[in-house]
Amino acid sequence: MVGDLTQTQLLAELEPFAAREVNRHLSMAKDWNPHDYVPWDDGRNFAALGGKDWDPGQSRLSDVAKAAMITNLLTEDNLPSYHREIAQNFSADGAWGTWVGRWTAEENRHSVVMRDYLVVTRGVDPVALENDRMAHMTNGFAAPHQIREADGAGFLHSVAYVSFQELATRVSHRNTGKVCDDPVADRMLARVAADENLHMIFYRNICGAALDLVPDQAMEAIVRVIENFQMPGFGMPNFRRHGVLMAKHGIYDLRQHLEEVLNPVVRKWDLLGRTDFTGRGEAARDRLAVYLDDLQQVQIPKFEQQRDRALTREKNRALDPNRG
Repeated sequence: MVGDLTQTQLLAELEPFAAREVNRHLSMAKDWNPHDYVPWDDGRNFAALGGKDWDPGQSRLSDVAKAAMITNLLTEDNLPSYHREIAQNFSADGAWGTWVGRWTAEENRHSVVMRDYLVVTRGVDPVALENDRMAHMTNGFAAPHQIREADGAGFLHSVAYVSFQELATRVSHRNTGKVCDDPVADRMLARVAADENLHMIFYRNICGAALDLVPDQAMEAIVRVIENFQMPGFGMPNFRRHGVLMAKHGIYDLRQHLEEVLNPVVRKWDLLGRTDFTGRGEAARDRLAVYLDDLQQVQIPKFEQQRDRALTREKNRALDPNRG
């Protein structure tokens, strides 16, 4: 077991592993074209070109589907910020630089195809969408200050965060496709989710290699990420309102966060069963166990009780509009 390594040392030690992971990714990634996933026959001009501007009656999406599509698209729109975070904490050289470029190019397709779909099908107000994109991209994205100010932030934080974030995004995209009630949207978002899954595997495997190299240092970074995790769309216009709507209707909620994101990765890395930690790593593992137990026993039941009450009220109001 080695002591803590600097970011430069970590990148150098892990580059051979990164090179193998890049090659594995390229062997598995499927090339696809955004234009193949958009129903262009549904398109028509807006008023600036002699057509008709958007109005709510043109959308075939439910309020839940609109909120989810907007949230997912604005998240993908903020790619320049994510690229900056990854590029600053990885390297422009060798396998790291190859990965950053490839990952960025693949991610860019997601915002392209989602926006084209929404504009062509008139699923949401394109003017409001553009205003929100401008606001969100201007604000950008940065790691939470609890992470940024911690010792050892940088590479380990970034690779731990995206291991969970890419999986969370996959879940959100896949469930959004289902609630759109449109086979075209479902197919499109399934394709996007498949990309996110391959990206997650790359980062998860790199972080697993870092755990083997510097167990205590990596474990501390992982636990800080889990304790302070926020989806990358945090801070976008209407994020809280849309996030609540998505959580209430099963697109991404606390139980999914625990059971479909945190637990699978924790098991893959064997964080609760490893025997290569010193006291530092054991202390971090104890914090992790407490956090996961609190999610399971306290936070999730509390959320689900509140959600069920809210859904019951909505159902009752739908049956009796005069009911308060």
